[in-house]
Parts: sequence; structure tokens; C-alpha cells
Amino acid sequence: MGFTMAGPVLEGDLVRLEPLEHRHAADLAMAAEEDRGSYGFTWVPRAAEVAEYIDSHAARTAAGKLAPYAQVDRASGRAVGVTSFWDPRLWPAGDRLCAVEVGFTWLAASAQGTGVNSEAKYLLFRHAFETWEVARVDLKTDARNRRSRAAIEAVGARFEGVLRNWSPSWAPGEDGRLRDSAIFSIIAEEWPECRAGLEKRIARSL
Repeated sequence: MGFTMAGPVLEGDLVRLEPLEHRHAADLAMAAEEDRGSYGFTWVPRAAEVAEYIDSHAARTAAGKLAPYAQVDRASGRAVGVTSFWDPRLWPAGDRLCAVEVGFTWLAASAQGTGVNSEAKYLLFRHAFETWEVARVDLKTDARNRRSRAAIEAVGARFEGVLRNWSPSWAPGEDGRLRDSAIFSIIAEEWPECRAGLEKRIARSL
């Protein structure tokens, strides 16, 4: 396969996206324990699980399915969350990316609502559309997660529908069960408008 998801550091004004490594573990352990009230439907490790979490992401990366990033707050220099490119889909020739998902995302409570999420999405979307020249970026979340759905719509993605029993549930007490997934996307033709909206949104946070 000619394409690899291994990516460079993606640099913004509020956040720097660095390929996820064990050097981020101490910061992420602190970030994950700040306030877990918004993690009811999201896979976020406990502090003691962060090393194993990074290892599990490394295994997916080695299999070519994931490119995880630590979200590093520019002001403090600390990792405050994780986000990833996920599930690459190639054109039939197999040497160029057609579509990719942005997912496996979480942020420390103190970083939520600060513009970090918007700029991280902006950096990932820009890399996907302008460097990889994808036709589509996917995002999905538990259909019950109203907070996540609102955040995805706020960065310019369009809701496409709900796929029932689509993927494993991360909700407490639902091990081994499937969840309904709300599916969103941005396609290449929408990216210029989405980019302009995100740039205005980020500017308000600077």
C-alpha cells in the first residue's frame, strides 16, 4: 500500500497536535482525572490506564488503522487530550486516500470550551483535505451523546443519520453491548465554507 497515515506535528495558535507517545502519559493522566462528568459515552482512560491506552493506540497505528495525536495546549505546554485520524479508506487503486474518520477524541474538562477542540479539528480537517486531498471526512458519536453531537455540528460537519447497533458502546455498564451511532461528515466541496467558519470561530478564542 502506497499510503501511510503517519503524519507530521500539526501546529496551531491554541493547540499543537503531536503524534501520541508515552512522553505524554503523565499529562494525560492528570487531564483525564480533572472532571469526568462529560465522559459518559466516551472512551477516556483512568490515570492508571493511560500507559495501556497509549499501547493500544500504538497497536492500531502499527496496523495502519489509526494516527493518534496528543492535543498539547500551547499556553501551558501540557497535553490536555487525544484525537486521531481513524479508519482510512483508499481509492480502488490503493495508493491514495479517499476518506478518513476523525475520532477517538477527548479533552480535559479545563480545555473544553476554550477553542482547543475547534482548532484541533481545523488542523486535522485541513491536513485531510489539503494535503491528502480526501473526498470526505467522517465523524461519529453515540447517538445519545447530545453534547458530542452539538460539538461536531459546531465545527461544521453535517448530520447524516443514525446507524443502529453500529459499534461497541463505551457507556458505563454496557460492556459487550452495541450502540447506535450518529454519523456526520464533511465532503471536499464543503471544506472551503467549513474552513472559513472554523477560522472565525478560532479567532474569537485568541
